[in-house]
Amino acid sequence: MLTAERRQYILDILRRDKKVLSSELSTALNVSEDTIRRDLRELAESGLLQRVHGGALLASPAIASYADRQKQAPKEKEAIARAAAKLVCAGQVVILDGGTTTLQVACHLPLDLQATVVTNSPPIAVALADHPYIEVVMLGGQLYKKAIVNVGAATVEALRMIRADLCMLGVCSLHPEIGISVTNLNEAYVKRAMIARAAEVVGLATAAKLDTAASYVVESIHALTYLVTAPTVSDRVLAAYKELGLAIVREEAGD
Repeated sequence: MLTAERRQYILDILRRDKKVLSSELSTALNVSEDTIRRDLRELAESGLLQRVHGGALLASPAIASYADRQKQAPKEKEAIARAAAKLVCAGQVVILDGGTTTLQVACHLPLDLQATVVTNSPPIAVALADHPYIEVVMLGGQLYKKAIVNVGAATVEALRMIRADLCMLGVCSLHPEIGISVTNLNEAYVKRAMIARAAEVVGLATAAKLDTAASYVVESIHALTYLVTAPTVSDRVLAAYKELGLAIVREEAGD
């Protein structure tokens, strides 16, 4: 089998099973584990998978730029946003993490809602600037241009002054075993601080983000109170998350 054929086989198995083990691939392809590790390393460098101990998992689609991510799964994100917006109650202090899905949540908050939104996302702050009753608290810091969010020590320090009722977390990658992970270390610190400052945490994840992993772990899956995802995600995919105690929220048909 040619190298290209072998690597395509690995990707096909990964898409089917959501993970691959080096030992099993070595046996199935009749090559050494060193060869498999080299294949996995080069596929990871191409952004096609995320290496983990003993094998690999699907890579997060969040490696794309913010502009490109705005074009990904728009209907899913709108459905998630409509369901997530219903979790916000009047008078609450809500942390809205950056991201294209959380931006949709901001756009779907009712015009009569009275609340305070704390965010590190300039696009979210701008989207809420004309909302008549929402007070917006903008977290400062260094602008991480790829995700258009503020990060760094100043952002984390500002979060220490916040006690929020709810945190809406933009999910880069979510996996039952790995937990919440992201592609940028500074983002990981900010998301961890957001989680620590909220009574309840809502993870917002499109289908493509589930069962994937990225380089920097934020927290375990148990940090989430709710997982809001698209109505098209199957119960089979969500079973592992339910078993871990997550409350699954999806938009009901006809909503």
